[in-house]
Amino acid sequence: MTEQSKVPAADQTLAILTHLAAQRGPVPAATIAQALAIPRSTVYHLLAVMQERGFVVHLPEERRYGLGVAAFELSSGFSRQQPLARLGRPLVASLVDRLGESGHLAVLHGRDVLYLVEERAPRRPSLVTDVGVRLPAHLTATGRAMLAELPPAQLRALYPERSAFAARVSAGEADAAEWSYGRLKRVLAAVREAGFAAEDGEVTGGLASVGVAVVDHLGWPAAAIAVTFPDDARAELQEQAVAGVRDAAALLSRRIRGIR
Repeated sequence: MTEQSKVPAADQTLAILTHLAAQRGPVPAATIAQALAIPRSTVYHLLAVMQERGFVVHLPEERRYGLGVAAFELSSGFSRQQPLARLGRPLVASLVDRLGESGHLAVLHGRDVLYLVEERAPRRPSLVTDVGVRLPAHLTATGRAMLAELPPAQLRALYPERSAFAARVSAGEADAAEWSYGRLKRVLAAVREAGFAAEDGEVTGGLASVGVAVVDHLGWPAAAIAVTFPDDARAELQEQAVAGVRDAAALLSRRIRGIR
């Protein structure tokens, strides 16, 4: 008997929560039962318990179930414990040591990226991408890497109109006016084709960055790792930076899924 089968109710409960988290909206109990091959009576029983504990909310008019506030609190606890930063920091530090250029780890927060890790290389200038700093996602390598992993509907919801494209303070309103949803789609298509995101002087003049997304078990962008270097850096360094962030992002993707 496997460890998992010794506690079938716990396994089924987690399977239901994971299934709900992967949906675009609330779903009927019958759909959950069919998708997970769990008896419908068992699904209703488990949903009732989770509803009582706040992990699931029932929408009686729609006869559907969705995630509750307690599930959101689990997400908040995840953020407080900062496992992404703890797991990612040594990978970024190793990358910086190998390349001699500064690196960082960021997460997507609405239309911004929020920097969790910043490792500055020796004798390199301080960057604006310090821990706790937010920047417009569409301008940064980390942001573009993560946005490229989102489905079209989610991307469109983030950028419904031109006013959603904020400018860097130093760039001013003229830069924001040049952006549109069509331009963003073209930029992200190039990211997906290349397998990495890049920006050149759009965050800080004279500096360029390359970044790759860290994806969770559902394929959603959990974070991104990037390296920043002088925009006139030799081609060999740029190639090494791309390879380095790819490897680091792939390793962190495995680690957040519990895979060594």
